[in-house]
Amino acid sequence: MNPASAISGSPQTPREFSIYVIRELRRHGHTAYWAGGCVRDLLLGQEPKDFDVATSAEPEQVRQVFGTERTLAVGESFGVMIVRGPRSAGMVEVATFRKDLEYEDGRRPTGVLYCGAEEDALRRDFTINGMFYDPVTETVLDYVNGQQDLAARSVRAIGDPQLRFSEDKLRLRRAARFAALRELDLEPAPASAVLAMHQQIVVVSAERIAQELRKMLTSPRRRGAVTLLRELELLRAIFPELDDLLNRQPDSYWQQLQ
Repeated sequence: MNPASAISGSPQTPREFSIYVIRELRRHGHTAYWAGGCVRDLLLGQEPKDFDVATSAEPEQVRQVFGTERTLAVGESFGVMIVRGPRSAGMVEVATFRKDLEYEDGRRPTGVLYCGAEEDALRRDFTINGMFYDPVTETVLDYVNGQQDLAARSVRAIGDPQLRFSEDKLRLRRAARFAALRELDLEPAPASAVLAMHQQIVVVSAERIAQELRKMLTSPRRRGAVTLLRELELLRAIFPELDDLLNRQPDSYWQQLQ
């Protein structure tokens, strides 16, 4: 039996299980950290809902470490595996450090190349989402000045915002969501890019747009989120009927968003 296929120590929470996953990957000679949104939320003093792991281990190596019964290939061609834990701990997404190849459909790259942590950080969307965290040594790895932008409460793209948004058009909506729901300021450069490209959001599937809207409209900060969507012209692009209603009868509809 693979030594990690039977979980030792019985981690009971998502946080504990993700640290177990990191320790096991390291025990087998791989680099591994928390990555992305969970690092951002921790630095904002919020408890993350998920603890995603980024690693130097390739998908087949992740499978070798945790065994076939505990791993699920949900995006193996993009280096993404799921490692299943005890029922109370749930599952952890484990992604190999990668850089993306060409984007052709405005949503996903045609392929990926595996790389190191710094290159992986540089292909991500916003600096506040581009950091890694080592929960064992309790240190942040920041190649993109994400900590500086969090301290300034700013949402800034990694690199050229128009390039980042042209790669994945859903990032147009994510820019608004991150800024509104976490009460951050969307920097002028990404804000201008969203305004210039807002009509391109329609290439994103209705299901993904609905997911983003659900996150915004179920938040206590939904009024600010809708206001920002209108300012960036995104609401008119994806939901023109609601934009028209807010223009014609603003008071009654704004009251429902309180």
